[in-house]
Amino acid sequence: MISKLPLHDPRWRDLEGVTADEVGALLEQMASTTVTGTGEEWRQTWTHLTAGLMDDGVVSDGAYAALPHLVEAAAALPPGQSVDFWVDLGFIMTADYMPPAPAGLEAGFGAALSLAERAAIRSLLAAGTPAQTYAHLALSCVAFAGHPIAGALQQLPHAQEDELQLSCPGCGSDTEIPEFFVNPVRPPLEAPGLSAPAHARPGGHPWGEVAAALGEGALGEGWEPFLRVAREVAVAGVPPETPGAAVLCLVACLVAVKGAPQRAGRERARELMSLTGYFRCWDCERTWTIADGLVESPDGARPQNHLLGAWTDSGWSAAPGESAAAGPTGAAATRLRQDGTELVAADGTPWGRISVFCNSAPGSSGGVNSLAVVSRPGRPTLVAGAGATGMVYLWDVADARLVHDPLQAHPDPVRSMTALPLSDGRVLLASGGDTGTVALWNPAVGQPVRAPAGEWLGGVSGMCCATVPDGRTLLVTATPRGAVRLWEPDTGECVGRLNPYGSPIQSIVAVPISANHTLIAASDTAGRLHVWDPAVDDPWEAGAAVQLSARALAAADHRVVAVAAVPTPDRTVLATGDNQGVVMLWDLATGTPIGEGLPASTGTGGLPVIAATTLPGGRTVLATGTRQGHRLRVWEPEAGAVRYIALDVVITCLAAAGPDLIVGHDRGVLSLPLTPR
Repeated sequence: MISKLPLHDPRWRDLEGVTADEVGALLEQMASTTVTGTGEEWRQTWTHLTAGLMDDGVVSDGAYAALPHLVEAAAALPPGQSVDFWVDLGFIMTADYMPPAPAGLEAGFGAALSLAERAAIRSLLAAGTPAQTYAHLALSCVAFAGHPIAGALQQLPHAQEDELQLSCPGCGSDTEIPEFFVNPVRPPLEAPGLSAPAHARPGGHPWGEVAAALGEGALGEGWEPFLRVAREVAVAGVPPETPGAAVLCLVACLVAVKGAPQRAGRERARELMSLTGYFRCWDCERTWTIADGLVESPDGARPQNHLLGAWTDSGWSAAPGESAAAGPTGAAATRLRQDGTELVAADGTPWGRISVFCNSAPGSSGGVNSLAVVSRPGRPTLVAGAGATGMVYLWDVADARLVHDPLQAHPDPVRSMTALPLSDGRVLLASGGDTGTVALWNPAVGQPVRAPAGEWLGGVSGMCCATVPDGRTLLVTATPRGAVRLWEPDTGECVGRLNPYGSPIQSIVAVPISANHTLIAASDTAGRLHVWDPAVDDPWEAGAAVQLSARALAAADHRVVAVAAVPTPDRTVLATGDNQGVVMLWDLATGTPIGEGLPASTGTGGLPVIAATTLPGGRTVLATGTRQGHRLRVWEPEAGAVRYIALDVVITCLAAAGPDLIVGHDRGVLSLPLTPR
């Protein structure tokens, strides 16, 4: 018998989450089902009661009084009818926070968990539990045994969900892995290790029958080492010091043996076995067991010297004895990270020097929000940067030095900038403010051409430079309220409008289609992409603009939030990015996609920033990252090569100047080489 707080005890009134009357009513329903073998009323009552036992991840103190009663009643139910109860109890036991048991209830609650373990294992060994539910039941049994890896119960995805959430034990960075679960016909990794010999739990345990149920061949050819590990863990009784990966191996093997139907059980088991592997953290570049990434603050977690069989943004690397897996676009990926002012490979090999632009933080708040590259024939290339203070800084890209004193630009934060190469050889710089002001500068002398003017609601969310066939160069500005205007730079006159539907614009770019003609591409806040021809007088006329293929966008489920122009040896193409990290290339002559694109990435998913350039030899390269993130991908579309770069700064914007990538961040501006030096 379990020591329980009597239902008539007045102490129930001081407990939160549940009342003695509610518990008594549920006990009567469960007792009826035990006697008759039928009846579902108790399930609805139990579901209602669980909301009081645990609220928003916090277990109530009333749970310590109620559960000894309820566990004893559930243990008397037929094993096949109590599965849902044990799963729900497993979620309660792995809640975000369990306060200490009230005085006098500790012993009874501990005895209830011991009974729950024995009774839940009887349900575990019964036939007929669906494979998906069975995985949760097995982890619930692990929770009752007191093993910390049971916390994975909260992370295990439901059916039809493939993503996995991990937290790096070293640096705390969160990683969401899309399409993590696969159904391999053979192991993608080696079986997890165990400290030999495994020490059995003292005082006996109920896991012996579980070990006996794990027969040979349950998972198919090549999986025998995993079954041996699972049996050894079960024989020992799942002691708390067992490596989490080994316990997850036991869970997966049980799903293979007992999950119903048998084929679904085996498929789900092979998917779950991927949890026994490793993952490499984007930020700290260290490898950890996935088991350690599934639970918060795992005891004894330490980096692994295990580069093969680890999950990276390129997917699973090769299992032992195989060659390294190709990257997501068919080429081996290279990982780089910032080490002070050096960019180094994962093994410490130097790649090149990072240049920190001097005095580059425009104020103590906001960092740099916008960048523009000012290319001037026969003169040094300049980089313009501006941020929350409204001041514009100009640097020489070659040596990262300031070429002028900061320009007293805007009374408000600067949100966008662009260079304006004019037909007479001058190159001007335009800047747009948060309150809708637009200014024009001569970067050669660091003086204003036109002072900040205009106050359009919503600010200037983007700007670019358009060339039209009559030889004019026009400034294009866009706002989040949908106003897209064309301006004559010398006079400041508005000479046209685009965006006839008035869609709110979040990103805009000019894409040349000939030497004297550019099209304008823009994404709106609904993820739609618009293409306009600034050469037409009527914004409703298409002119040379061809819209992107709606069928291709829908097939890729691609909601565009960022756009960029990508120079290639024979033309300029459009790049579009979404919040999943997907980047697609488009031919604006036909509106069709080019190649396979860059797939989703956990490291660079989020509000994207994109920049592209041409390297020596004519190679096109595109860099993409996440605004407010730390990570970059550098992609060569023609070769399919992808490099990954982890920085120590918070990225806000990107630009490209020849072979250098310019990174605006929360503390200023830096440049890094796109080729090894």
